Amino acid sequence: MSAAAEAESQKRFETYVVPETEVMFRVAMSITRNKADAEDLVQDTMLRAYRAIDRFDGRHPRAWLLTIMRNAAINRVRRKRPELLRDPDLTMERVANTDPDTANVEAIVVDTVFDAEVERALQSLSEKFIEVIEMVDLNGLSYQEAADAIGVPVGTVMSRLHRARAKIRKHLATSEVAKGRT
Repeated sequence: MSAAAEAESQKRFETYVVPETEVMFRVAMSITRNKADAEDLVQDTMLRAYRAIDRFDGRHPRAWLLTIMRNAAINRVRRKRPELLRDPDLTMERVANTDPDTANVEAIVVDTVFDAEVERALQSLSEKFIEVIEMVDLNGLSYQEAADAIGVPVGTVMSRLHRARAKIRKHLATSEVAKGRT
């Protein structure tokens, strides 16, 4: 590759890929649920994008990158065993980081119980519902971006999101927290 062609590739990479790094990390976190794995997935995505930047037409860079990420994530899952347990230390770390000067004990307990109930409601959903909730509601992706990332039509994302939110509302309405039995 000539120096001019290499410079052009670098310019295209900086124009189309680098500005999307934060979004890619948020999506990678929702896919992997682990910071180190998310960072690895973003790095893998950026490397693949750099190698393919000369074939990219310049339209819809986020959709292009999220498609690359989705394919990279699928390949990673095929190669490694699924995570057997989630990190139980996350909950303890969250509780340990509460500042007693800024919140009373009741508020801490209620918030912790409510957060745990929301987490249970989310985890009771199937993976296809969790995926759209995390992408749209937690990571702020548009319906189109989420659809491109998971390879389904926009209407499917909207339908899954509606059904997932309804299931979470129903779970919370029937939970012990809603009944005031915390």
